[in-house]
Amino acid sequence: MSNTPWSPGTATGIGSMPGGDPVEAATVVVGELPDLPHLPELPARGLGADIIGRTAALLVDLPVEVVPSGYRTASRPGHEYRTAVDLIRRDIDALEEAIERAGVAPPAVKIQAAGPWTLTAGIELARGHRVLTDFGALREFTDSLGEGITLHAAEVARRIGVPVVVQLDEPSLPTVLAGALKTASGYGMVPAVAEPDARDTLGRVVEAARAATGQPVIVHCCAPRPPIGLLREAGADALAIDATLLEGIPATLSDQLGEAWDAGVTMLLGLVTGTEPARPPTLAEAAAPALRLVDRLGFPRSLLAERAIPTPACGLAGATGTWARRALGLIRDVGKAFVEPPESW
Repeated sequence: MSNTPWSPGTATGIGSMPGGDPVEAATVVVGELPDLPHLPELPARGLGADIIGRTAALLVDLPVEVVPSGYRTASRPGHEYRTAVDLIRRDIDALEEAIERAGVAPPAVKIQAAGPWTLTAGIELARGHRVLTDFGALREFTDSLGEGITLHAAEVARRIGVPVVVQLDEPSLPTVLAGALKTASGYGMVPAVAEPDARDTLGRVVEAARAATGQPVIVHCCAPRPPIGLLREAGADALAIDATLLEGIPATLSDQLGEAWDAGVTMLLGLVTGTEPARPPTLAEAAAPALRLVDRLGFPRSLLAERAIPTPACGLAGATGTWARRALGLIRDVGKAFVEPPESW
């Protein structure tokens, strides 16, 4: 999409933040990422606050409950579902309050949800198989997810009063494609999903999110070898990847990255570790993976200002509060440096 809600120099977060205080998390995110703050996720709050429970709370007419092995479909909403819904409402309240206190509305805000493959890999059917193994259940969950994201985005847009950008998190997709996902029992492996099927299912949710918001849709996969070509074919307008893992990638993946950038795709580049390092990186050290990538692909470094958004390498749930704030501040500074590079670069 040519019209994007972000401008050169924008930085954002992936999603998760440390601790359990939504007001504190929202205050940090809005303060450090004024151009594209995200709705913070706080998995330390327990069941219902993790990526699967949180996204399951968005599903329409598909209640999920917690059993000893994890999340499972249910006949009616249970306590965990109601808790997850309440946590999301508190998070929206906190983000709205933080933006009001800041006194300046951002150009847009970002919300996150598990993509269809990660979601259905993490939920069991009543008979104990993973949802993604049942074609009918997979389609039902995919359609419900699209509907739930539509309603969630509308609620956030109404409350905050700015455009909403949707990010779909697909950390499990490479495992699903490789046939490396264990069955719910743990004794077998789920057969690999064919790439065309994976593309089409993800594409339905991408399309629903774009239709709901009128904004670019981000797909996030921080695996060492993200399926860039598939994500693009599914319709992703922007790709969030961990740039610190791209050293030594195969030529085919380099080609896919170059083709995506050449086609106008925005890259959200993970540059700063999610937990506090022994020595905090300098600005140049934080930016180095992005600079090496653009140099290796043969693009001018000015492309980083036009089609790159720095982020942490992945979520910040495992960080200290101090490092989370510092990491977001650092990637904000990297975004500004993409626009006005220091002479030392």
